[in-house]
Amino acid sequence: MTKTELVKALKEKAGLATLVQAEAAYDSLFAIIGAALKKGDGIAVSGFGSFKVVDRKERKGRNPRTGKEIRIPACKTVKFTLGKALKDSI
Repeated sequence: MTKTELVKALKEKAGLATLVQAEAAYDSLFAIIGAALKKGDGIAVSGFGSFKVVDRKERKGRNPRTGKEIRIPACKTVKFTLGKALKDSI
Protein backbone atom coordinates (compact mmCIF):
# COMPACT_ATOMS: atom_id res chain seq x y z
CA MET A 1 0.00 0.00 0.00
CA THR A 2 1.26 3.47 -0.81
CA LYS A 3 0.87 6.64 1.26
CA THR A 4 -1.92 7.83 -1.05
CA GLU A 5 -3.84 4.58 -0.60
CA LEU A 6 -3.35 4.69 3.17
CA VAL A 7 -4.58 8.29 3.36
CA LYS A 8 -7.71 7.42 1.35
CA ALA A 9 -8.39 4.40 3.58
CA LEU A 10 -7.86 6.53 6.70
CA LYS A 11 -10.32 9.13 5.42
CA GLU A 12 -13.00 6.50 4.83
CA LYS A 13 -12.39 4.47 8.00
CA ALA A 14 -12.19 7.49 10.34
CA GLY A 15 -15.02 9.35 8.61
CA LEU A 16 -12.93 12.44 7.94
CA ALA A 17 -14.38 15.10 5.67
CA THR A 18 -11.39 15.66 3.36
CA LEU A 19 -8.21 14.02 2.17
CA VAL A 20 -6.31 17.01 3.58
CA GLN A 21 -7.52 16.12 7.10
CA ALA A 22 -6.62 12.46 6.58
CA GLU A 23 -3.14 13.35 5.32
CA ALA A 24 -2.62 15.67 8.31
CA ALA A 25 -3.59 12.83 10.66
CA TYR A 26 -1.27 10.42 8.82
CA ASP A 27 1.67 12.85 8.90
CA SER A 28 1.06 13.67 12.58
CA LEU A 29 0.99 10.02 13.61
CA PHE A 30 4.27 9.20 11.92
CA ALA A 31 5.91 12.42 13.18
CA ILE A 32 4.97 11.43 16.75
CA ILE A 33 6.31 7.90 16.27
CA GLY A 34 9.53 9.21 14.71
CA ALA A 35 10.10 11.74 17.51
CA ALA A 36 9.60 9.09 20.19
CA LEU A 37 12.03 6.70 18.49
CA LYS A 38 14.62 9.48 18.10
CA LYS A 39 14.49 9.98 21.88
CA GLY A 40 15.02 6.24 22.35
CA ASP A 41 11.49 5.57 23.61
CA GLY A 42 9.53 2.53 22.50
CA ILE A 43 6.05 2.62 20.99
CA ALA A 44 3.50 -0.07 21.87
CA VAL A 45 0.22 -0.26 19.95
CA SER A 46 -2.06 -2.78 21.62
CA GLY A 47 -3.07 -5.59 19.27
CA PHE A 48 -0.80 -4.33 16.49
CA GLY A 49 2.79 -4.46 17.72
CA SER A 50 5.65 -2.50 19.20
CA PHE A 51 8.59 -0.50 17.89
CA LYS A 52 11.80 -0.16 19.87
CA VAL A 53 15.29 1.17 19.28
CA VAL A 54 18.04 -1.45 19.53
CA ASP A 55 21.82 -1.25 19.29
CA ARG A 56 23.60 -3.31 16.65
CA LYS A 57 27.15 -4.34 17.43
CA GLU A 58 30.02 -3.80 15.02
CA ARG A 59 30.41 -6.82 12.77
CA LYS A 60 32.32 -8.16 9.81
CA GLY A 61 30.78 -8.53 6.37
CA ARG A 62 31.84 -9.12 2.81
CA ASN A 63 31.67 -6.90 -0.23
CA PRO A 64 29.58 -9.06 -2.61
CA ARG A 65 31.30 -7.62 -5.68
CA THR A 66 34.92 -8.16 -4.61
CA GLY A 67 34.60 -10.71 -1.80
CA LYS A 68 36.81 -8.48 0.36
CA GLU A 69 36.06 -8.49 4.09
CA ILE A 70 34.71 -5.17 5.40
CA ARG A 71 33.85 -3.76 8.81
CA ILE A 72 30.20 -2.82 9.37
CA PRO A 73 30.09 -0.16 12.11
CA ALA A 74 27.85 -0.32 15.18
CA CYS A 75 24.57 1.55 14.82
CA LYS A 76 21.09 1.98 16.22
CA THR A 77 18.09 0.58 14.38
CA VAL A 78 14.37 0.10 14.93
CA LYS A 79 12.95 -3.33 15.67
CA PHE A 80 9.26 -4.13 15.16
CA THR A 81 7.56 -6.97 17.03
CA LEU A 82 4.10 -8.16 16.00
CA GLY A 83 1.34 -8.00 18.56
CA LYS A 84 -0.52 -11.22 19.38
CA ALA A 85 -3.79 -10.18 17.72
CA LEU A 86 -2.08 -9.23 14.45
CA LYS A 87 0.11 -12.32 14.53
CA ASP A 88 -2.92 -14.58 15.00
CA SER A 89 -4.84 -12.85 12.17
CA ILE A 90 -2.00 -13.35 9.69
